[in-house]
Amino acid sequence: MPHTLLLRLPAAGQEDAEWVSIDETGVPTAAKQRGPLGLAAAVARSSKVVVLASATQILLAEPELPPGSAVKLARAVPFALEEQLTEDIDQLCFALGRRQTGGRTPVAVVARNVLQGWVSSLIGAGVEPYAVYADIALIPENPGHTVLWLEGARLAVRRPGMLPFAVELTPVSDALAVAGVIPDPLEETSEPKALESAILYATREDWARVQDEFARLADKFASLKVQLLPEGPLPWLARNLAATDAVNLLQGEFARSTDYGERWRRWRTAALLAAALLVVHVAAAALEIHRANRATAALDTEIAQVFSQTMPTEAMQDPRRQMQSRLERIRRSGPGPEYFLRTLEALSGATSAMPNTIIDTLSYREQTLDLKVTAPSLAALSQLSQLVGKRGLTVEIQSSTPAGAVIEAHLQVRSAAAKAH
Repeated sequence: MPHTLLLRLPAAGQEDAEWVSIDETGVPTAAKQRGPLGLAAAVARSSKVVVLASATQILLAEPELPPGSAVKLARAVPFALEEQLTEDIDQLCFALGRRQTGGRTPVAVVARNVLQGWVSSLIGAGVEPYAVYADIALIPENPGHTVLWLEGARLAVRRPGMLPFAVELTPVSDALAVAGVIPDPLEETSEPKALESAILYATREDWARVQDEFARLADKFASLKVQLLPEGPLPWLARNLAATDAVNLLQGEFARSTDYGERWRRWRTAALLAAALLVVHVAAAALEIHRANRATAALDTEIAQVFSQTMPTEAMQDPRRQMQSRLERIRRSGPGPEYFLRTLEALSGATSAMPNTIIDTLSYREQTLDLKVTAPSLAALSQLSQLVGKRGLTVEIQSSTPAGAVIEAHLQVRSAAAKAH
C-alpha cells in the first residue's frame, strides 16, 4: 500500500513547500523536508498526495441545509452562507463534507482563481493532488480544552465540537480577544466571561516571541498548557490525518481526474506480459480440450465395439448409457459377489483337507458353482460333499467316470435358495 505524502503549500511570499511521508496511522516515516514543488514531485511518484492550503483564503462553515441530493445541497449552500460572503458567488467554489448527525453540513469556500492557482502549480510541478484541505482542518480536537495554534501572526482556534477558525492579528492579546478566547477589555457585559482551559501549540521561535505576553495573560485562562513543536506544525497535523473529517476542496470542476494515458504508460509492460500469459494459458487449455475430445471419441468407439459384442440383439443408441443401465439391472437383481466368495471359501476349505483332490475347472452362475474335479475315489468325493455341506451349501455329484487310478467327476455346489440347473 503506498504511503501518503502530506504536502503544505508555500505561504504567501515564500517559494518552498513542506512535506512529510506518513503511514496509514499518521506516523511520519521520515523527517520533514522543505524545498520547491518540483523536488516534492520526485518523492510523490509512489505516494498519495494530500495538500494543505492556508486557511486564511478558505472559509469553513457549517450551515444547516435542507435534506436532499448532493446537487440540491450544492445549489442551496451559497444562499445559506450569503451573509458570510463578500465576493460574487459565481467567483467562488463551494465544497461540501459529510452531513453531521445534528443536521449541519461542513462546507469549505474558496475563490475559484485561488484554487485554480494551487492546482495549476501542483500539476505544473508534476504533483497530482488526491485532496486539498485547509491546514487548520487538521488541528486535533480536545474534548476538555480549547486548542490554540500560533504561527507567525496567525492564531487558529478549535473548541470542542466546533469548526476551527483563524484570526490574523497582532499583538496576540488582540487576536485572543477577537477570537473570544479571553474577555475583550473594550466590551462591557453584565456577566463576566467564563475562563477557558486552553492548550497552545507553537514552534520554539513563536513561543519565544509571545512568551512574555502570555505570562501577562495567565489570569485570563482557567488553565494554559504550552506544547512546543520542535519540528514545526506539519508532523503534528499529520497525526490527525487518518481521523480527519476535513472537507476536500477538489470537488465539482476540480474533482480529481485520472490521466489514463500516463497510467497506461506506467502499466503497459505489466499489461502486455499479463496478456501474453493469458494467450499462452488459453492455447494450452484449448490443446488439452482437443486431446480430451480425441480420447473421448476413441473411448466411445471402444464402448460401441464392446456393446456390439455383448448385446448383439439390442439396437445401439447410446451405448455408454445402455450398458450402464444393463449393469445396474444385473446388479440389483443378482445376488452379489458375496455368494460367489462364500462358495469359494467353503470349497477351498474342503479341498485343503483332501490334498489328493484336484479342481480342474469351475464356473459360477446364479448362486451355483459348476466344477470338474479329479479325486482318488468315490469315497473321497463323498467326503468332499460332506465337508462343503457343513458350510450350509448343497453339493450334488452330477456324474463320475473312472480314469485309471482316479475318478473324474462333475459336481454342482449351490446355496439352499438357488435352483438346480
